[in-house]
Amino acid sequence: MKTVIAYKWARDGERAAVREDGSVDWRNAKMTAGEDDPAALSAAKAIAAATGGALVGLTIGDGDASWALARGVEQSVSVTDAPTLTDNAQTAAVLAAAVRAIGNVDVIVIGDSEQHPGVPVTLAGLLGWPAVVGIDSATARDGRLEIVRKVGDDHQVLSLATPAVLGVAALSAEESAPGMKELLAARKRPLTKMTLADLGITVADAVSNRGSHLPATKPVRVFDGDPTLAAEQLVGALRADGAL
Repeated sequence: MKTVIAYKWARDGERAAVREDGSVDWRNAKMTAGEDDPAALSAAKAIAAATGGALVGLTIGDGDASWALARGVEQSVSVTDAPTLTDNAQTAAVLAAAVRAIGNVDVIVIGDSEQHPGVPVTLAGLLGWPAVVGIDSATARDGRLEIVRKVGDDHQVLSLATPAVLGVAALSAEESAPGMKELLAARKRPLTKMTLADLGITVADAVSNRGSHLPATKPVRVFDGDPTLAAEQLVGALRADGAL
């Protein structure tokens, strides 16, 4: 079973700039490892270990390919000229084209990004594969994927045939970052660089950002003075708003 771990495909929101007119400028926002990338990598490695199959990393744009290579991934692919895009569908299109170029992929594991939630499911749609998101952990058993995710207070266990896209949620921060030895070893591992022309695709940002603003909120009301009277006023206000 060949597993692809997609990493450093999301833009760094801390680098985005908000202009005076409210529009967001992403030009200086590089691809970065998201909070869910370590959890996604852990799930991908578990699937590869359970099946004895290949694990291939995939990053795009200016994402640092060595991030996964220093964490045990033996080979990786980078689409080097993929632009920083606002449109989730276009980002997913670049990833889908790269997966097709890698070939014979059985499962894609990707962070279930809160900032770009449309990417994992759109990626699955472009490939015509099923997708499961919000995953806590995954492995493989008897040729199928075994997935665990939390639904409310319960843990749901799913069995899924391949090919499939798995969106993994961030559970906790990375436990241990690689040291100098792992970083040096990463430089010796195979890295295949591709371009959009190699993949036979062109992408353009189809999203026009006209600005942003805070949602409208009702004025704050403060009830002070005598506690009994303040409580009566609060209950009356809640009833007037239909909350009670």
